[in-house]
Amino acid sequence: MLLRRDRTMIAILIMLDVAFHAGRNGTISAADIAERAGLARRGIEPLLQTLSRSGLLESVRGPRGGYRLGRPRRDILLSDILSVITAEDNTDDGPIGGLFQKVVEPCWQEFDTMLDEECRKISLDDLVRRAEHAGMRRPLPEPITFSI
Repeated sequence: MLLRRDRTMIAILIMLDVAFHAGRNGTISAADIAERAGLARRGIEPLLQTLSRSGLLESVRGPRGGYRLGRPRRDILLSDILSVITAEDNTDDGPIGGLFQKVVEPCWQEFDTMLDEECRKISLDDLVRRAEHAGMRRPLPEPITFSI
């Protein structure tokens, strides 16, 4: 799982944004996610599609459409997100040679193992709590209004 920092960090940010802003039943639009992250919407669309295909996100169509978590935030680990994103990054267009195969690659495998172990300890719920402890305010749900 050779980590590409940009894609993995953005994927984690997307998942955290949905967990933080959508609440239990709400949805968040791709445009809102992109705006809060300071990214182009078309730049995050491939990641949103990948996360949706994996089941980590659920895509909802319609006027109140957008994205919501595919399962409870306490059940989504950082390792789940990383494995989905890095699965697409695996290519054989890497370096070759004795030093790479005998030294660099085994060392990198050790890093991957350590990273995976740590990422299995952190859920989206943990990240939402970290955001709250950092002073981030979750949006208040819209009040239910109706008329008879």
